[in-house]
Amino acid sequence: MVENLSSSSMDSITGEVAALRRLLRGRIGHDRSKGIFALCFIDGLSYAEEAVTSAIHWGLDDVPLIGGSAGDDLKFETTRLMANGRVASDSAIIVLVATEIPFHVFKTDNFIPTDEKLVVTASDPDHRIVREFNAANAAEEYAASVGILPQTLTPLSFASHPVVVKVGGEYYCRSIQRMHPDGSLSFFCAIDDGIVLSIAQPKNMVESTRTAFEDVEHKLGGIDMILGFDCVLRRLDARNRQVFRDISELYRTNKVIGFGTYGEQYRSMHLNQTFTGIAFGERQAAE
Repeated sequence: MVENLSSSSMDSITGEVAALRRLLRGRIGHDRSKGIFALCFIDGLSYAEEAVTSAIHWGLDDVPLIGGSAGDDLKFETTRLMANGRVASDSAIIVLVATEIPFHVFKTDNFIPTDEKLVVTASDPDHRIVREFNAANAAEEYAASVGILPQTLTPLSFASHPVVVKVGGEYYCRSIQRMHPDGSLSFFCAIDDGIVLSIAQPKNMVESTRTAFEDVEHKLGGIDMILGFDCVLRRLDARNRQVFRDISELYRTNKVIGFGTYGEQYRSMHLNQTFTGIAFGERQAAE
């Protein structure tokens, strides 16, 4: 467990993770070193997931990483993590696992970008708050872009109408957490002046998730179970679109267990409105 994220050195986190990686590889031997993966669990209200995920990734070298941000049932007050009897906020837990069972790390989402753009023109990056889009009140501009009234904005609205940012040729969700009385918007991910966001158009969540699971099953030759990190906004969106039962059945069929999260980590990235997972192949495939 890394405590006091807000005052921790990212270099020290990288160093600690690198030391853990070397220790584990020393215990299991070089021949088994490709069977290592990493999990991270981070305070979802720490405003530090991007920096911490990047620091962990650097320390892991080529070890794949997935994880999630702890939540508090959409209260946005405090989140806590537990490790070896210790309970803490403003913290992260990093777990390295070695296994002989085949596995595959993956992610899936259900949105595509549109041509509708929102440029961040006034923000508070330290607290992930956007005050203005396109030099206008953030909530009003967002609401106008998605065709609803500002006063009716709720977490369901944000789940149904996500915004995405383009990084390295790929689009990643930057989900809105909540609206404040002054019309500013809090985000689940890092935000800053000048960032260009695109309104996203959701696609069929059930079909996109099924396709992702089928692809993983093909790669592994069968799925024994999946450890997943599923964004709370995906769950809200599934209920809103009345596909929650279908998604739940899809998870049961593919033996998914795991967590509902305020954000997801995948390799070096902190994501939103995404399902990240590690699928394990059938046990006989490892023998």
